[in-house]
Amino acid sequence: MAKLFYHGHGSLRLRSDDGFVIYLDPFLGSGYDLPADLILVTHQHNDHKQVDRPAKKPDCRIIYNTEMMCDKVGKTVSIGGITVEAVPAYNDHHPVSDNCCGYIIGIDGLKLYFAGDTSTTAEMPALAARELDYCFLPTDGYYNMGPVEAGECAKLIGARHSVPIHSVPMHGLPEDFMAVAYSVEAFNAFTGPNKLQLTPGTEIEL
Repeated sequence: MAKLFYHGHGSLRLRSDDGFVIYLDPFLGSGYDLPADLILVTHQHNDHKQVDRPAKKPDCRIIYNTEMMCDKVGKTVSIGGITVEAVPAYNDHHPVSDNCCGYIIGIDGLKLYFAGDTSTTAEMPALAARELDYCFLPTDGYYNMGPVEAGECAKLIGARHSVPIHSVPMHGLPEDFMAVAYSVEAFNAFTGPNKLQLTPGTEIEL
């Protein structure tokens, strides 16, 4: 059974049942000790692309949004039995021209949607047909949509579980930011179906 570790902010780690390790948008927090097979970056802001943080296997692959998304058209790759599909992510702070993306990851028979930094997109309603198991949505309300809008997106997407993350806008020095990198208020305001609460340092079995 796959496991997911939440570092905090928009940073997560996936580990498949056979030990394939994926880091998504590494930034700060703990839990970067497992050597990575794959590192995924959704966009080029510094709080999402600290790819030197995770330990790495000799053949670790790093995939950036710039090679996976072009003009809202995403690519799909398969690595080690894992599928990674790029989907559009955008708002006023993350314009389409930057080719930001989210990822749908297929792992151990599950489909997980990591939205990246985004607000509501025109493509989200079509995700309902994908019968996703989990969706992870930003909720900071400044650089991305807030928790109320994210809850409405979760209802459109219709994943089996919805998870609010990226709940505090980053201001000031990173070391100060991590002390307040999770908002209980944002979680409480999020009304997505079957919502799950992740706090930094939490690992769950999917």
